[in-house]
Amino acid sequence: MTGRHYEEFERGETIDHATRRTISESDNQRFCDLTMNGQPLHLDAAFAAETTFGERIVNGLYTLSLAVALTIPETTDGTIVANLGYDAVEHPNPVFHGDTIRARSTVTDKRETSDGDRGVVTMHVEAFAIEGDDPADDRLVCEFDRTVLSKKRATSK
Repeated sequence: MTGRHYEEFERGETIDHATRRTISESDNQRFCDLTMNGQPLHLDAAFAAETTFGERIVNGLYTLSLAVALTIPETTDGTIVANLGYDAVEHPNPVFHGDTIRARSTVTDKRETSDGDRGVVTMHVEAFAIEGDDPADDRLVCEFDRTVLSKKRATSK
């Protein structure tokens, strides 16, 4: 378990996540197959070549799911009770096969539950396609707010 308990989150802190992933054509194809998404913009090279993008783009829901997964080791691995919601999801730029994605989370809010046994934590998550050696050059491809119900550290009474 590497995740954080409620008490370990600090409002305003930013976490640059260590795990990254390069998205393959196979990743996109399998996700579309599993979710029964036949959108030709994701799957048909000839169709996509005639669009604004000029090539197939990765399914946005896969990008969102991957962004969440990249954040788990440093946030909720083994310490989550439940994901409560994903809000304000945006995809400002496309993701292409071969893009390597990294993520960053900023804790925007936290509060104890009414019974005081757990805590609710909200994080603003940003996913970037790596463009080079300087993170400032990376392309923002997805951002959203993730709210989780988090375990508190066990205390002896």
